[in-house]
Amino acid sequence: MNLRSVLHLEGWLLIFLGGTMLVPIPFALYYSSADLLAFVFSASITAATGLLMVRLTHLKQDVRVREGFAIVTFGWLLAAAFGALPFVLSGALPSYTDAFFETMSGFTTTGASILTDVEALPRGLLFWRSFTHWIGGMGIILLSLAILPSLGVGGMQLFKAEVPGPVADKLTPRIAETAKILWTVYALLSATQTLLLMLGGMDLYDALSHAFATMATGGFSTHNASIAAYPSPYLQWVILVFMFLAGANFALHYRVLLHGWLVYRKNREFLLYLSLIGGSTLLVYLLTAGFEGKHSEKAVRDALFQVVSIQTTTGFVSVDYEQWPFAAQLILLLLMFVGGCAGSTSGGMKVLRLYLLGKFVAAELQRLIHPQAIVPVRMRQQTIPHEVMTHVIGFAVLYLLVFATGTLLVALLGFDMPTSFGAVAATLGNVGPGLGDVGAIDNFAAFPAAGKWLLSFLMLLGRLELYTVLILFAPAYWRR
Repeated sequence: MNLRSVLHLEGWLLIFLGGTMLVPIPFALYYSSADLLAFVFSASITAATGLLMVRLTHLKQDVRVREGFAIVTFGWLLAAAFGALPFVLSGALPSYTDAFFETMSGFTTTGASILTDVEALPRGLLFWRSFTHWIGGMGIILLSLAILPSLGVGGMQLFKAEVPGPVADKLTPRIAETAKILWTVYALLSATQTLLLMLGGMDLYDALSHAFATMATGGFSTHNASIAAYPSPYLQWVILVFMFLAGANFALHYRVLLHGWLVYRKNREFLLYLSLIGGSTLLVYLLTAGFEGKHSEKAVRDALFQVVSIQTTTGFVSVDYEQWPFAAQLILLLLMFVGGCAGSTSGGMKVLRLYLLGKFVAAELQRLIHPQAIVPVRMRQQTIPHEVMTHVIGFAVLYLLVFATGTLLVALLGFDMPTSFGAVAATLGNVGPGLGDVGAIDNFAAFPAAGKWLLSFLMLLGRLELYTVLILFAPAYWRR
């Protein structure tokens, strides 16, 4: 492990993070909120720490796989640790545990909150809260690869360690170029949504905040009632469409821009993603309105909005789904495990992994019928390499094991089973709202400090897809 190289690159990351803390200042000035100095001090402390780390260390060699895991994991931890400073220095969240939880939830695009009154927060902090979503959505390290040449060294190792999905999707031979393309698509969709929300009556502040939360599939809102604060069908449909787009592979969106809409039709993962949303929406609609004869556009919209919001792990709430029948809530709980597509900003296990697991099970059934047959796992006539399938199966088993362990630990803190299930599914899957005491209109304020640190760790595990973080706990990782 070349610790000097790791610290050097983490220093550049902190310098960049300090710069992003200046972005909310215009809104703090415009709304005369009391958090202006908190951002100035936080940015100064963060950037100065990063500069000190850069000056005291240097890059000795290319970043290897070993350093890549450390840089990505500690990079996210440092982002949450220093990103919490504006909340603490402003006095809005005097508890550092609460500030860290809220910031980790923002950067990992989870959207779980300890705030009981969101609207009481100063406007600058509310904007920073949503902006952490947007920075973390496409990835802090990925953004650094796009704009900081000093982080271009060994970029493939950072890219593979951070980008969600079983296979890192390179669009160009150069990682920096791939990062720029993905961030360009991300920014273009964010700008388009912001404009459409403003056309629907939102001011620039709310439109930006909700666009950041939508495209990052984060779910932080500037209102206590979340999207339910905007009963306008137009605004909800705009947010719904962009949640759907954010849950799909951004590399796929780029290819559509180059080659046209038929690209979507040829992508098996996207078609399964679309089918899961369509089937789940139909079931939820029938359970909540259809069987009772309450047919209306709002009933369809509520069912579709919550299904898309939960499966893409955005976590926006347009209706209190805990008032729905248990079967409808169970569908939403299962969707928390599914998540969006690989290469999206969504959390969860990812649709591609579930698709490959389904193909693997089908192949195993064929082998049982024809023991001598060689039945490879294929996707679009291409054989899936054995190491990819091993990774997918191992990930699924590990994900369920972490979920079970997390649920047990939360239950030991004194919470009932629905709350324990919901809290762990919501944080490990980077969803935000869960079930029970952390449901649609509730929050995580009641959790003790130990519970908040545990759930913060689960958010990080979910965002970096388990292996990147857990490998640091393996003794062999630290051996020469």
